[in-house]
Amino acid sequence: MNKKIFLYTLLCLLIFSACQSNKKSKPSISTQPLPKIEFSADSAYRYIAEQVAFGPRTPGSKAHQDCGDYLYTKMQSFGAQVQEQKADITTWDGKTFPMRNIIASYLPEKQERVLLFAHWDCRPWSDMESDAKERMKAVLGANDGASGVGVLMEIARQLGKQNQLPIGVDIIFFDLEDYGVPDWERDVKNSWCLGSQYWAKHPHKSAYNARYGILLDMVGTKNACFMWELFSKHYASQALYKVWNQAQALGYGQYFIQGDGGVLTDDHLYINTLAGIPSIDIIDYDESRGGFFEGWHTQHDDMRNIDKATLQAVGHTVLSVLYSE
Repeated sequence: MNKKIFLYTLLCLLIFSACQSNKKSKPSISTQPLPKIEFSADSAYRYIAEQVAFGPRTPGSKAHQDCGDYLYTKMQSFGAQVQEQKADITTWDGKTFPMRNIIASYLPEKQERVLLFAHWDCRPWSDMESDAKERMKAVLGANDGASGVGVLMEIARQLGKQNQLPIGVDIIFFDLEDYGVPDWERDVKNSWCLGSQYWAKHPHKSAYNARYGILLDMVGTKNACFMWELFSKHYASQALYKVWNQAQALGYGQYFIQGDGGVLTDDHLYINTLAGIPSIDIIDYDESRGGFFEGWHTQHDDMRNIDKATLQAVGHTVLSVLYSE
């Protein structure tokens, strides 16, 4: 994923929008009694470890195929209606890969819906490695990839157990998010997030719409810092404040910081701009500590980065938001 700050004119627009939005009242959390919300960080951790056990899930690899099969089967076992979206996608370097978006739906008959998503592929290069000899090795993607998927899998398991869900929910695992131009090459526009770009132009259901979308990306590290990503604030401020207020109410304010973060190119950008669904990014990014977690796009993105307390904070918050609709 391209986590570079760019487009200065847009940044100015976002800053202006942020200033304006601060003048608006922020939505309060629902006062209606909620069903008992259960989220197991142990289960989410296990789902992350099971993905990592396949090895780097790089496009076109056996690990990618096997993990995709695993995700499809698991989501079916959680009671979701599961389908796949497949296409051949040409990447920035002229190569073609089989894309595989995995879509799991709960209460598909309901018109009112919320979209949850994460990417499940791994980066083919460790371009942030300090050791040049390591840079051509694929990233294992425990945090950058598997963590968001693992949390959504546990959310799916819980949704399958409940019968009080007030809205329909779609969970999408996007492919080919992390095949963007490596750091040593000249940037190519829109080389990242290819699976979400494809889905935004070709949704799995004609005229698909959702109230809002929530992206989970790099949600596993200890003491993670989830700030207001500025594309999220610009396109989906109501959803952003809803989620952060819910986190505060649940006691997770040390993770969900109510302050502006960076401007980040991630799957949610294309869901906003191409699909027109207001979407936010829950992502660990703190400019004051240098940006992303220490193992980002290196050979050190393994299970040592995954903290159950952080998984609990994210999963419990998102699940509570769904039941507050």
